[in-house]
Amino acid sequence: MGFYYEKVLRPILFRTDPEKAHDMGVTALDLLGRFSPVCRWMEAANLVKYDQPVEAFGLTFPNAVGLAAGMDKNGRFFRAAPALGFGHVEIGTITHLQQPGNERPRVFRYPESGAIINRMGFNNDGAEAVAARLKANLGKHKSRVPLGINIGKSKIVPLDQAVNDYLSSFALLAEYADYITINVSSPNTKDLRELQKEAYLDTLLGELANSNRNRAKKLGTEPTPILLKIAPDLSYPEIDHILGCLEQWEYAGIVATNTTIGRTGKFSNVKEPGGLSGLPLHKRSLEVVKYISRTTSGKLPIIGVGGIHDAQSAGAMMDNGASLVQLYTGMVYRGPFVAKTIAKALSPRQSSWM
Repeated sequence: MGFYYEKVLRPILFRTDPEKAHDMGVTALDLLGRFSPVCRWMEAANLVKYDQPVEAFGLTFPNAVGLAAGMDKNGRFFRAAPALGFGHVEIGTITHLQQPGNERPRVFRYPESGAIINRMGFNNDGAEAVAARLKANLGKHKSRVPLGINIGKSKIVPLDQAVNDYLSSFALLAEYADYITINVSSPNTKDLRELQKEAYLDTLLGELANSNRNRAKKLGTEPTPILLKIAPDLSYPEIDHILGCLEQWEYAGIVATNTTIGRTGKFSNVKEPGGLSGLPLHKRSLEVVKYISRTTSGKLPIIGVGGIHDAQSAGAMMDNGASLVQLYTGMVYRGPFVAKTIAKALSPRQSSWM
């Protein structure tokens, strides 16, 4: 299927505007998710289940490969993710307020480099609408694979009011999430990355942690695992400060990394603003994952993201400390069933990627 996608389907899709192609994919997967028998049949065929499932931040994952935030921004097709082979799925980024995102065009492919630049700007339906959709689709049941919900700051909300904005989204969405990811690292919302800095981060993480504990106490449940998604463009001292905050507030893990604003190599003359993802990001993301793992002595679970496109790139992440990996751009270039191929290779029963 991968060969057919890359040689036949991808050239056809790549004649279409990137965002239109994305929307077509979302619509198709949304329709697939509505046909439960078909999803179950495809899940049986494509979802690789390890003899020893991956255990991370109190959750059990059938395999190590997840769908990164950015594809299913509004929680429309997460039910179809296991049918493609994904062992978990992260929806979003979702903001408290509905917002259209930045002006189009805002997605650009670079096939010769296996890369994408996007400046979408958290276009989404808003936390209230997504919560209603999740309630309708899930009811009192959990997702068939762990469901992460990625939340970010609403564009019109100033930084000094960001805490309440995140808390509002958390309150609406936490009951549907197996874990929550706090996104303070997208380069496409003005000043958002300032929230990674000392002046804001400790307060934000502390308030969210307290809200999480209070909610769990009220419901008589365990707190929802919360992770933080960071940028690849941070210095190591900045990462050290973040890791200290995560330890202080007992966060469950970290997602490393988001897209980069760096432009090196073939992209040194590319002036298109936005976050760069795909193969050019892999080296730096891998360095960050390795640094976090070494600094925390492997005690902080890491989801490795950035340039994951095959068994070798995913295996490198795992070898350097990641508990799980996620991909999105890799699926654009390698096809909808790339997760199955990678998950099979990463299985403890396999060694082809080592």
